[in-house]
Order: sequence, then structure tokens, then C-alpha cells
Amino acid sequence: MPNSIDRQRRFILGTALSGVAAIELARTGNAFAQGGPSVPAARAPSSKRLEPLRHIDAGVLNIACYEDGPATGPAAILLHGFPYDIHSYVDVAPLLAARGFRVIVPYLRGFGATRFRDRATLRSGEQAAIGADVVALMDALGIKRAVIAGHNWGGRAACVAAALWPERCAGLVTVNSYLIQDLARAMVPIGPEYEAALWYEYYFQIERGRAGLTANRREIARILWEEWSPDWEFDDATFDRSMAAHDNPDYVDVVIHSYRHRFGQAAGDPQYAELQRRLAVLPPITVPAATLDGDADGVLPAGDGRASASKFTGRRVHRIVPGAGHNVPQEAPEAFAAAVMEVVKA
Repeated sequence: MPNSIDRQRRFILGTALSGVAAIELARTGNAFAQGGPSVPAARAPSSKRLEPLRHIDAGVLNIACYEDGPATGPAAILLHGFPYDIHSYVDVAPLLAARGFRVIVPYLRGFGATRFRDRATLRSGEQAAIGADVVALMDALGIKRAVIAGHNWGGRAACVAAALWPERCAGLVTVNSYLIQDLARAMVPIGPEYEAALWYEYYFQIERGRAGLTANRREIARILWEEWSPDWEFDDATFDRSMAAHDNPDYVDVVIHSYRHRFGQAAGDPQYAELQRRLAVLPPITVPAATLDGDADGVLPAGDGRASASKFTGRRVHRIVPGAGHNVPQEAPEAFAAAVMEVVKA
């Protein structure tokens, strides 16, 4: 209990240091901004689906996405991760739409109703590909600039887009800070306590792992949800709603390629070779950024942001979100929405 209280105090202090975030959190009913106990806004029921979907030809994909808010508002693109789906933002989207944002929540390649337009296209999950998909979607929708926000794979896509196309990014929100992969150091081991949490990445390197993901995608996802967010009490309906997105025919190929590519066990798609070369130097992020860590994250322990500080050369704020695990936008939507609003006003 004392540790929990200390974490809350640190968060309250950090939030109080940012007047914009405090105002926005108060408006969404989060009393942390006022120094009191957390009072989250009402959550959408587990039966709530982000529908209807638009289908947009964008680059190599036909992207399925949900939109909310006024068409003339500032754009916010919200990107989900693995093994999640667009419903990570089921409560974030209406909060932002109510503040006048044009909210766009796309299914990533290999998820939901998003499809490749050509059978011959490599089902790549490499970081350059998912970053390029964001800009292709913006081009297809005629959006010049947007706040790009995400967690997990979506956070990586957002970081890639912000780093390589800063003129298109009005601001960045990402969970777990700087997520561009240092592929040159992919085979350098980390502490065994952290390696253990990445068991699925190693499992996917072998064909047994591909077969396992094909046969047991829901069971694997359930284990990861529970390991990564040990304090999140999601119900079966919430889980099942997201699992429908994993029935995409390209899901297994994209996921397996993503994890094999990051360890040098699979070649990338040649069309992204130049982008991968630019990412190899780990480019800095120059746009206004907000980074969030859940203090109950079962994958990456929450930090103070200093380890990645050199990668953010523009204005950057970092906060620890109390009680949240790895899926911060779904577990703490008010904090995530407030971060989006803050970078717009930076």
C-alpha cells in the first residue's frame, strides 16, 4: 500500500506541474488533477463497438478505420498494438471528439478489416512499414498534419512517422517512450528478468511458434493481456471484442514477420529499405511529445523518462499513469486523451 500511495503522489505532482494537463484531466472527471483520488469517467460497455468503419485505399493497404468528431477539427490518429485492436481507444475516441478533434482509429496491417491490396505484397510487420502506413492513410484522407498517438506497435508506428515525417506530425503521444527499434543491437541480451517477459518474441522465431499462433491466437493473446496488465480487470466480452480482429487472414504472417525481422531472422520488404536505413541511426523526435508509462506495466517497468530523453529534442513531457498496465489508452483513457490535448497546445 505505501508504494501505491507514493506512486500516486509522484503522479499528482507531475500532473500539477503541467497546467494544461491538469485542466483537461479535470474536465474529463479525473480528480488526480485536483490532488484527490481517481474518479474515472464512465466507461463504454463491453458491447460497444467502434463502428461503422470506413475503408480507405492507402498505399499497399485498404485500411479499415473508425472516425469520430467533426471533419474540420484537428486530426488525431490513434494506433493500436499487438495483441490488441482499435477498441483500445473505445473510451479515448469520444473524449477527444467531444473536444473537437477529428479522431481516426485505423486497424493496423494484419488486423481487423484492413487488407493488402495485392496478393504479391510481402506481409511485412517491420517498423518502417507500419510507420509508412500512417502517412499513406493521411495522404489518402487529405490530412496534412495530425497528432499521432499509439501504444505497443502503434506507439512504434507513431514514433517512426514522427521521426521521419515531422512536418506531418503536429504532436506525438506514445506509451513506453521512444520505440524505434535499434536493430543493430537486437542480439545484445538484456537482464534475464526482462528477457523472461519477452518469451513470445522468441517463440515466434521458430515454426512451432508460427503453428502455435495460428492455432492458439486467442489463448496467446489472453496470456499476454494478463501478464502485461496484471491489475486490469477486463471481462470476457471486452477480450472477445478485440479478438475478432485477429481473424484477419494476414494476422499470423504479419505478426511472425514483425518479430523475426527485429531479430534479423527475416528480410524486410525492399520498398521500405531506404526508410529502414534512415531508422537505423535512431533519429530524434523533434515534434512536441508526451510519453506515458503505466506503473503496473508487466513488460516495461515505469521510468522517469531520462533514459530516452536524448531522443526527444522538442518539448517533451513524461508521466507515470497510476494503476495502468501496458494498454494505457484502454486502462486509463482520461490520461491518454489529456496527453493528446496537451501536445496540441504545446
